[in-house]
Amino acid sequence: MRLISPEKAGFVPDLPHRIEALVRRGGAPALHGVVVARHGAVVLEWYGAGEDHALNTPLGHVDFGPDTPHDMRSVTKSLVALLYGLALEAGLVPEPGEPILTVFPEYADLAADPRRAGLTIGHALTMTMGLDWDESAPYTSPANSEIAMEMAPDRRRYVLERPFVEEPGERWRYSGGAAALVGAIVEEGTGLRLEEFARTTLFEPLGAGAFEWSAGSDGRALAASGLRLTPRGLARVGQAVLDREIVPGWIGEMLRPRVTAWEGVSYGYMWYVGPGARATAIGNGGQRLFLLPDLDLVVAVTAGDYDGPGQDTAPRAILENVVLPAIT
Repeated sequence: MRLISPEKAGFVPDLPHRIEALVRRGGAPALHGVVVARHGAVVLEWYGAGEDHALNTPLGHVDFGPDTPHDMRSVTKSLVALLYGLALEAGLVPEPGEPILTVFPEYADLAADPRRAGLTIGHALTMTMGLDWDESAPYTSPANSEIAMEMAPDRRRYVLERPFVEEPGERWRYSGGAAALVGAIVEEGTGLRLEEFARTTLFEPLGAGAFEWSAGSDGRALAASGLRLTPRGLARVGQAVLDREIVPGWIGEMLRPRVTAWEGVSYGYMWYVGPGARATAIGNGGQRLFLLPDLDLVVAVTAGDYDGPGQDTAPRAILENVVLPAIT
C-alpha cells in the first residue's frame, strides 16, 4: 500500500505525536507496532521496543520495525477462515453446512455417534460445536484445552472426541480446537501445508511480505495461534478484506453476525463483528486488526502483554483515544 500524509486521509497532522504522547503517559502498555490505513493508503506507521515472545519462547528485548515479524496469536484464526474461503471458492473443500467427519474418514469410529456425525464445518467456523473446551488457564498450562490439544498425539482426534456439553449450534464457546479443524480441512482439501497455501493464495498475491508460521510437534502449522506477520502485512490483509479484493462473496458470509460472543459483539466465521459492520480479529497479548467500513479505515496493532489482564488496553486506546478522535 502507498504511503500518504495524515492530512490527505482526513486526519489531523499530529497523529504520530498523539501515539507518542499516549505511550509516554503509559496509556498503551507493551505496545509494539501500529499501522493505520485509510482509503487504501497507509497514513501512519509506529514501532516501539520491548520484551517479546514467539509463542512461549522468549525473544528478549526486540526493537521493532517494518520488517519485524510479530506473533499474531489468535488473529491467526481469522486468517484461517479467509484461507478456507479461498479453498472453498476453488472448489477444494466442502461447504460450511457439510459434516466435518466426511473430511476425515480415518475417524469412522467417531462418526458412529450420530450427534458427532452431525457436527458441521460451520459449527467449527462459528465455534458452536457444543464440545467441552476451556481456554481460561494460561497458555503455558495443560489445563488450557488448546495446550492440551498441542500435547496430544493426534490434535484432530483430540478435538473431535471431546465430550458434548451442549447441543451444537446453541452457544459460542471459544475454541482453538475449532480453528485447528478448519486448518486441517484446508490442508486435506488443497493437498498443501497450510503455510504453503497461505503463501501462494494470500500473502504473495497481496504483497503482504514475509511471514512465519510456528508448527506443532507433528510439524504442522498451528492454525489457532501460530502465524507471525508484520503489522504492515496484517494491515494489507485487512485492507483486502475491507475492500472485498478477494473472495468477496465469502467475505460477506464470513463477516455476517451469526452467534453472540459477548454483550454487544457477535461472531461470524472466526471474526468478531460489532455495530456498524465493524469487524475485528483478536489475538492474545494485544494483537488486533480493526476494520471499520463506514470510515474506510484499517488499524493493525501488535503488543506484548501476553496473558496479561489488561491486554485490551493498548489496542483500545490506539483506536478509541488516538485514531478515531484524530479524524477531521
